[in-house]
Amino acid sequence: MEETELAARLRSQDPAVGLRAVGALHRLAEQVEAAAVARARQDGWSWEQIGDALGVSRQSVHSKHGK
Repeated sequence: MEETELAARLRSQDPAVGLRAVGALHRLAEQVEAAAVARARQDGWSWEQIGDALGVSRQSVHSKHGK
């Protein structure tokens, strides 16, 4: 789904369309977060630094993204 299509769906008066768009945004945010965390780890960032940047605890981010 491209950005303009997603934006149009978010403005829809149909709750089903809007809710599906919100779901797409959640999935996109998860993908962007995972990529950013992976890059930060590659660059030597600690779990604490990543957690601080995301506004969560290091334990939380490690639990979600640690392998």
